[in-house]
Amino acid sequence: MALDTAAAPYELRFDAGRICLDLLATTHPVERLDSVEVLCAWIVASGLVPADTPLTHAGVSWLVGFRELRGRLGQLVRTGSAGTDIALARVNELARVAPPAPRAVSAEDGTLVRRLDGPPELAALLGAIARDAVELLTDPLARAGLRQCAGDNCPIVYLDTSRGRRRRWCSSEVCGNRERVARHRRRAALARA
Repeated sequence: MALDTAAAPYELRFDAGRICLDLLATTHPVERLDSVEVLCAWIVASGLVPADTPLTHAGVSWLVGFRELRGRLGQLVRTGSAGTDIALARVNELARVAPPAPRAVSAEDGTLVRRLDGPPELAALLGAIARDAVELLTDPLARAGLRQCAGDNCPIVYLDTSRGRRRRWCSSEVCGNRERVARHRRRAALARA
């Protein structure tokens, strides 16, 4: 399976501040993980695996696994702890699996680069994301930094690590720019009226 990592960089966004939140963002504005190829591109772009990691063994079950984890994470992040026993149990179960084992190897130019010990398995990749979620959800300071984007119709939840915790948008370049353009148009319309 050839990976098209150049496939719509706008569609693959990584500005939520945590990999588990970046996975949640793959539903906006439409389903982004709509094929195994896009999922593999997301896995590489997210940094879960080094760029040259072969993912030829990925299949439809991977899509199912990532989407299921995403749904459970959404329940936990958006609703807090109320009524999330099943979601919490599933995330904890996935977090028990060790993430892919990295190793340092010498590249052709002598620099050290990261490689995986072998092809990553689905459970190990889901485990890495689930562990990130457990760390986020159990850290009171990080949890207090969770925000929902103030952009019109944007459901993305992000981690606000800005100075003064005043960040309003998931992405200043995307939602922030849309808001600034809309504000400018409103002012221009008022000036014409």
